[in-house]
Amino acid sequence: MTQSPPRDAGPSPAPYPYPPAPRNGPVEVVHGLRVADPYRWLEDPRDPATIAWCEAQDRLYAEEESRWPDRDRLLARMTALLAGGGGRPPVARGGREFHVRREPGRELAALAVREGDRTRILLDPLDADPSGRTVLDAWEPSWEGDLVAIQLSSGGTEHSVLRVLDTATGETVDGPLYRVRRSPVAWLPGGRAFYYVRRLPSGPDGALPPRRVWLHRVGTPADQDMEIFGAGRSATQYYTVATAPDGRILVVGASEGTSPRTDLWTADLTRTGPERPDLRPLRHDAAGRTTVRLRPGGGPLLLRTTEGAPRGRIAAAPYDAADPGGWHTLVPEQPGTVLQDFAVLDGPRLDRPLLAVVRTRHAVGELTLHDARTGVRTGTVPLPGQGTITALTARQDPGHELWFGYGDHVTPTTVLHFDAVTGHLRPWPGGAPGVAPVAGVTVTQEVVRSRDGTEVRMFVLSPAGRPDRPRPAVLTGYGGFGASMTPGFTPQALPWVRAGGVYAVACVRGGGEEGEEWHRAGRRENKLNTFDDFDAAADHLLHEGWAAPGRLGVLGSSNGGLLAGAALTRRPETYAAVVCAAPLLDMARYERSGMGASWRDEYGTAADPDQFARLLSYSPYHRVREGARYPAVLLAVFDGDTRVDPAHARKMCAALQWAGSGDAPVVLRTERGVGHAARASSRSARLYADVMAFFAHHLGLHLPEDPLP
Repeated sequence: MTQSPPRDAGPSPAPYPYPPAPRNGPVEVVHGLRVADPYRWLEDPRDPATIAWCEAQDRLYAEEESRWPDRDRLLARMTALLAGGGGRPPVARGGREFHVRREPGRELAALAVREGDRTRILLDPLDADPSGRTVLDAWEPSWEGDLVAIQLSSGGTEHSVLRVLDTATGETVDGPLYRVRRSPVAWLPGGRAFYYVRRLPSGPDGALPPRRVWLHRVGTPADQDMEIFGAGRSATQYYTVATAPDGRILVVGASEGTSPRTDLWTADLTRTGPERPDLRPLRHDAAGRTTVRLRPGGGPLLLRTTEGAPRGRIAAAPYDAADPGGWHTLVPEQPGTVLQDFAVLDGPRLDRPLLAVVRTRHAVGELTLHDARTGVRTGTVPLPGQGTITALTARQDPGHELWFGYGDHVTPTTVLHFDAVTGHLRPWPGGAPGVAPVAGVTVTQEVVRSRDGTEVRMFVLSPAGRPDRPRPAVLTGYGGFGASMTPGFTPQALPWVRAGGVYAVACVRGGGEEGEEWHRAGRRENKLNTFDDFDAAADHLLHEGWAAPGRLGVLGSSNGGLLAGAALTRRPETYAAVVCAAPLLDMARYERSGMGASWRDEYGTAADPDQFARLLSYSPYHRVREGARYPAVLLAVFDGDTRVDPAHARKMCAALQWAGSGDAPVVLRTERGVGHAARASSRSARLYADVMAFFAHHLGLHLPEDPLP
């Protein structure tokens, strides 16, 4: 049932007049609960009233931005920090090394290929779109390396379009294929065909179109592709596909939305051919994630799995071994660490095959070597610091070389090369030029006690490495989907700390910093643990003297924007400034927009009475209270965002502008032509500069001239 909503309660006592926003949305009764949604009209971006309101918010934001004296100086520093370039480890195929690199001073990363000592750019998105709005979402070379499937999207939408390029010439030889959105691509030997994932053109009765696994023959129209897998399954199913380099084995993985469970099927293509693979269950109906490492020449599958090991183990299994109880554990779960990745080194120059294993210990990366036959640890690869290892790669044919990315809070990611024969670790010569760590910033890791006594880790970036005096401080976190807040280059924090501030990163429950159990302890019915952990982190900064009372800010984006919104509405008096970027804020209707329908396993669903009551209990939009004294709030959204609908922030902005009784501003920053993920470096620099200038103004930190080293 729907009741008449209350009318506008009158003008806001804001520092300047806010744009009018009628409170004419419905009050509904859902599962017996009255739910007000006064700003539902702001969900429609095409409504003339929404357009006019957004234009007025743009003017208000420009007025607020003009009050930030350090904004231009910060923009120059962010631009300098992001100008150094960077790249990712190579994928070695057919004597070539494919990799993504961003040259110093360039706006976007390009796809490059290295042959011998020569590196050339194969695809630069700026050539296709000089505006910088087209980005490279994904790419996958054929096993022979003579072809590469690339996926580009524009305007931040992540609506990827797949094409195939000839490596020698860079010419397009196949495509376009639409509705792929970062599809996994699994090539068959010879480069004549590949498996991939694509949505159907439309769903039943206008619902979300379901995905399917398809076989595509290079050079043929997409409407001739053969459907391989997915018929009759949920529209929120995600699929992965992988093939062995010799083309014998196909592996299909399926997961329901963001569920921490993977179902796997395998097929021996030598028995059936690629068109009609006989897919048989490898793993089903178990509460763990599993990925498969395929090698040429047959032999057992190598699995990275949380089945029976929440912190991860490496196991071997025949390709049709459906019972996880029969899998042979090679590298067992290790207490206190979380398994992240592994690679196989089995070249003829080695005296025995090795597994290179990446783990994190309280979010900090470690790299160890193990005998691939027994799993016994044989050595450790020393890293440059307390950082993060990303994108571990090795040759698909027998070899002894390993590549990976390394970065930490003060060091941009660089590509390192490890030779298992010599034991040498050095920068990979094919990578983009490295940038030296930023000086004047010390990183420590604190242990915080949450409400229920749980120990929560927190990284603190500070000038002194200890709480020598209370300082203006910014606290951030994520706490969702099993994603970990591991050390990574943090350009927005570095000028802040060098000017005398503190920047802290809380590893709260819901993330993956302590394994799958840590994730489960902060999802669905346990979501309040995430917010309690974050509250405890804020209290720790204040009580231990890191943060100055009245000068503590909160920053969060995406699911972290939900975290920041919860902190804002739970304890507004604790914070002086809050920034929510691309945030989830209306948890009563999050399933109805963006990719929300695929996140039910993480948050719960409004269709269930108990789950809806929990969602409503912490939904920041619904916790806004008239007359409360809220801190300064900046809500940042991107109009091309297809993951989190900008309507969340629009509605929250209107609610806060209506409700607040203090003199702190609430502003909306809308950026057009970009989305949730990849963007040009100048766009990132402007976003970081605006966010930190907002904090500097409202937390009282002046950023003097400071040429970064």
